[in-house]
Amino acid sequence: MSNQDISGKIKQAALSLGFDLVGITDAANPGSYPLYQAWVESGHHAEMAYLSSERALSHRADLQKVLPGCQSVLVLAKKVNPSIPIKEEKEHRGKIASYAWNLDYHDTFIPLLKDLARQIEAIAGKPVNARYYTDTGPILERELAARAGLGWIGKNSMLINPEIGSFFLISEILLDLPLEPDKSSITDHCGSCTACIDACPTGCILPNRTIDSRRCLSYLSIELKGEIPRELRPMMKEWVFGCDICQQACPWNQRFAEPTPDPNFVPRAGVPQPDLISELKLTPEEFNLKFKGSPIKRTKRRGYLRNIVTSLGNTKSLELVPHLSQLLHSEPEPLVRQHTAWALGQIGGKDSLQQLKIALNNEEDQKVIGEIKMAIKEIS
Repeated sequence: MSNQDISGKIKQAALSLGFDLVGITDAANPGSYPLYQAWVESGHHAEMAYLSSERALSHRADLQKVLPGCQSVLVLAKKVNPSIPIKEEKEHRGKIASYAWNLDYHDTFIPLLKDLARQIEAIAGKPVNARYYTDTGPILERELAARAGLGWIGKNSMLINPEIGSFFLISEILLDLPLEPDKSSITDHCGSCTACIDACPTGCILPNRTIDSRRCLSYLSIELKGEIPRELRPMMKEWVFGCDICQQACPWNQRFAEPTPDPNFVPRAGVPQPDLISELKLTPEEFNLKFKGSPIKRTKRRGYLRNIVTSLGNTKSLELVPHLSQLLHSEPEPLVRQHTAWALGQIGGKDSLQQLKIALNNEEDQKVIGEIKMAIKEIS
């Protein structure tokens, strides 16, 4: 078979496995690497050291360091359910990014990629060296996806496809097999639209279509392991894991994003809008059981509860004071107590003040003590 025939059969195999988009590009080094390097040097990767290591930088500059002998890259995409802004908000409910409503996509994609790699060898009729990733390897995957014709990189740095929007996840298989690259790329259709930029509550979207992770709600609620900067806490609003705001605002999603029938992405009961008061009571064992196989486990219980109490503080609801006070006095994790003290300070009132003063007399962690004192000062 010719390279073109092999490429066509590989694409058919990918689509039969449930991928919604598939394209092929060559192994040329990424032209966007200088932009990535400058992004790292500016500190926009925040505390994500795995993005700035020597290996991370060198491999992103040269695909041959990722897979010696690489000749082609197969880029695949699979839709997830779009998150639609909720018109009728339920009281004390949080928001979770739609990709995390069910199973961890890494666990969902990897078996499919393994299966496809085996099929590629069968189609080629010979052994093929392959390396596959789904947001897990040191490559500039959005550039590869754009080169393979899957979409364009929008102003919010998301890959946008004109037929399905941006609510999809991408993965790649690097191959030492010459394939027919897709020649027709999708041109930029953002135009003069600034909907995503205008909608972002923290202003983290930069003019060069990159993100200042230090201000991004997804980073703050997932990747950041310590305290959320005080000035950014009010901007978290109801988001307790990830953020879909810039995608919700995008006209391409409003017009074309549709739910996926894939059972791996069907929302689990109670996950898209968790009852935050109930979530406060999760023990470590209950947290692990509830979110088994879920991306939400990435935050660990302490990070999840940190986000929840921050969200509850933003409601400024006096009825939450008893729930937060109990947590402040009994929670073993200092990080959670710290943000709980902040939340009580945001709610204010004499009951919050009284509970904070009681906690101050019993607290031993210096960061929590500092937060309690600031909360007391804000109320007083």
